[in-house]
Order: sequence, then structure tokens, then C-alpha cells
Amino acid sequence: MANLLRTPKGLLRALNWYPPYRFAGIRVLDIADDWSSARVRLKLGRLNRNYFGTQFGGSLYSMSDPFWALLAVNRLGRDYVVWDKTAEIEFVSPGRGDVYTEFKLTEDRLEEIRAATADGSKALPWFESTVTAADGTVVARVRKQLYIRRKRDG
Repeated sequence: MANLLRTPKGLLRALNWYPPYRFAGIRVLDIADDWSSARVRLKLGRLNRNYFGTQFGGSLYSMSDPFWALLAVNRLGRDYVVWDKTAEIEFVSPGRGDVYTEFKLTEDRLEEIRAATADGSKALPWFESTVTAADGTVVARVRKQLYIRRKRDG
């Protein structure tokens, strides 16, 4: 099972069966073979509607939660420690239907992180994603800060 989770398609399948995602209506649509991007959908349903009949804020955050760390740790490799540090979500408009978000981790961003951590220092980069409705309306903006450091020898 652990080896399966180290491949993008294996992790995609595992996350889609992960009970908190499955019952919240969250579906991972794609994880790029090179770990450079991911796409996620949150289907509006009776288990994730809030009091007002729109997307529950916790589900909007949950659909965005693990992806920056997962992409970073798999792109940087086993020589790095990657942890979530801080998160923020700004609710912009009600999610009245299915919503989507996408994550893209560029090589330029990875080079910035490698340079910042080359001497053993930690890096605390921020990453942003936007949750949108099918028509492109912005529903939420999510920011995540990661703790990243090269592993110490020995």
C-alpha cells in the first residue's frame, strides 16, 4: 500500500476512497505524472451543504488542504522535510453548485525553495489556490504556508 501511495495515480485512487473526502463529495480529478499539478472537485450534496444550502466552508478548505505539501514533497524528493505550517481561507461568494480548484507547482518555485534551503535553513513559502464555480466565479481563495527544510545528514 505504501508504494502505491508514492505514485500519482495510486495516491489519486487512495484519496478518492479516503472517507473524509468520499463522504464530503470531494473528488481528486487528476494528479500529474510528474507531481507538478493536481485538480480537485467538490460536488454540492446533502452531506456538505451548510445552513444556507451552499458549500460548507470546512469542505471548501478540506478540498484544498493536502495538495501543496503532497506536490512539494514528491517534487523535492526524500532529501526534504515538508510540513503544513499555516493556512488561510477567504470566502468570496457562496458555492451554490460544484466547485473546482487546481494546484500548479512550477520548476521556478522549486528552484527558489532549493536555493533557500541549500545551507540547511528552513523555508516558509506561501502557496495560493482559488476555488471556483463551473462558470468561473471565485468562491474562495486558499493560502497555505509550508515548512520546508533539507534533511540533516546522519
